[in-house]
Amino acid sequence: MKKGKFISCMAITAAVILSATLLALAAQQPPETITIKPSIWKTFTKPLVTFSHKKHVTEDKIACNQCHMIMKDGKNVWKEGDPVEKCEKCHNEPTTQMEYKLTPEQKKLNLKLSFHNLCITCHRKVKNQHPTVNAPIVCAGCHKPAAAK
Repeated sequence: MKKGKFISCMAITAAVILSATLLALAAQQPPETITIKPSIWKTFTKPLVTFSHKKHVTEDKIACNQCHMIMKDGKNVWKEGDPVEKCEKCHNEPTTQMEYKLTPEQKKLNLKLSFHNLCITCHRKVKNQHPTVNAPIVCAGCHKPAAAK
C-alpha cells in the first residue's frame, strides 16, 4: 500500500511541476501582434502601427535583442529573459513635429526618431539585400488606415 501512495504522490508532483512549467512558458510568450500606442502621446497624427511580433521573429528570424534593449556604456546588453520595457521608458522626449531641430541629446531620447531609426534602418537593409521582400520604408507601409487592416 505504501508503494502505491508513493507512486501516486510522485505522479501528482510531476503533474504539478509540468503544469507550472507550461504556465511559465506560456507567460513568457509574447503576443503575436502588438499595437504600438505610446502613452507619452495623447493624440496621433497617423494610424497606429500594428507590429507582427510573430512574423518578425518566426518568419524573418530577427533576434530579440535587435529591438529589445538595455543600454550600458553604449552597448545593448539585453538578453532573452530580461524584462521587456516599453521604448518610451528611456526614449521619453515626445516631440513629433520638427524633431530634427532638437539638440543631439534630445534626438537620442526622442521616441518618434527612435522608432523610425530602428524600424526603417532595418527595413532599408532588408530591401537592399532582398528587393522583392515587403519591408515598408514609407509611412503608409506601417501606419495603415484602419480600413486597410
